[in-house]
Order: sequence, then structure tokens, then C-alpha cells
Amino acid sequence: MRLSTRNQLDGTVISVTRGEAMAVVRIRLNGGDEVTSSITRDAVDDLALAEGSPVKVLIKSTEVTLGVD
Repeated sequence: MRLSTRNQLDGTVISVTRGEAMAVVRIRLNGGDEVTSSITRDAVDDLALAEGSPVKVLIKSTEVTLGVD
């Protein structure tokens, strides 16, 4: 797969939590860090995502905002 997205991280699905319309997918990156993605349940089914599935995390965002007191 060749993509123009620069931020491409290899990882493995460690959990899939399905909601009514969306699912939360937790991925352990090859370096040990974890990333969480919220995607539709249809996307989980289309990609056949399950615990242990190898994935490529693609990050394309103009803004990431976090805040704490």
C-alpha cells in the first residue's frame, strides 16, 4: 500500500470495543506506545479488525489539542 500520508505507524490491535454505531480500537505501536481510534462499526467489519490484527495507523490532522490543569 502506497499512501501520501506522512505519519504512518505500524501496530497491532489490542482491543475493539463496539458501541451502537461506533467502535473504539486500541492499537499498540511497534515501539510500545498505544493509540486509540474511534471509527464506525461498519469500518471495523469491512477491515475485519480484531485483537491481534496488524494495522497501519495513518494520522492526518491539522490540529491535536489536549489540556490539563
